[in-house]
Amino acid sequence: MNNLTTPETSTNSTTQSFGIMDCLEVCVYSINLIFSLPTHSYIIWLIITGTLSGVASEFFILNLSVCELGICLNSLVFILSRWISSLEILDLFLIGLTFTGRPLFQCLMCAERYLAVVHPVTFLKYKPLRYRVICCTAIWFISLGSCLVCMYNLVSKNLNAHVWFLTLQHTLVISIQLFCLVAVLRALKQSGPGERRREREEENHMKRRAFYLILITTVNMIILYVPFAITGISVILITLSNPTVWFTALTCFILAGFVQPVLYLHRAGKLSRFCSS
Repeated sequence: MNNLTTPETSTNSTTQSFGIMDCLEVCVYSINLIFSLPTHSYIIWLIITGTLSGVASEFFILNLSVCELGICLNSLVFILSRWISSLEILDLFLIGLTFTGRPLFQCLMCAERYLAVVHPVTFLKYKPLRYRVICCTAIWFISLGSCLVCMYNLVSKNLNAHVWFLTLQHTLVISIQLFCLVAVLRALKQSGPGERRREREEENHMKRRAFYLILITTVNMIILYVPFAITGISVILITLSNPTVWFTALTCFILAGFVQPVLYLHRAGKLSRFCSS
């Protein structure tokens, strides 16, 4: 992680602090690599083999899992770059995939639930696979552009531009999540006129399920990106970066990344099977 220190900081203490932070970061990235790689590989296998509803209905989570495999690659490259300096450029490139691909795919899934509850007619219109492919292709191109921007900013030591870029991106992502959450909550409190009681109860059950999914995802996104956004704002305003704060934000980012695959495995009925065994 890029670190800014004051001129009064002694060289020995700074070197020791950097060494401790590097070891802690390697441990956190190792945890992500060990647990995320088999989990998302298993999810991809479940979707491709059609365990649930097939590739079409699970196309967004499929792309998210592929993106998570890219984040696992970033973890591996980061660990190896501690000893192989030539991999640092690739590590800087994959940062864009980590901080852009994951939030955009999660926003896409949240927007899909929002349309399914608030605008069901529109949801049915854009439900075919070709529209999902278009959306995911656009996100992959945006993620590629983010990778290039992050690599350029970090290689050129333009930390302020990099921090501004990530902070604005995270703020936009969280805003979209909150909008979907509030819209689904309002739709949950309303019932259509002339509906039978049983139909209304079934519809409310679907709405509650979508609301809880969006709520969990929103809390997950806040844990993922708010610490980085706060740290980025502090860097912009104070021009000082504390390695402990960066490490805390990184730990939240890694741990919160396991929420989405756990939700999918629970919905697929695989999580309870693992727990019972």
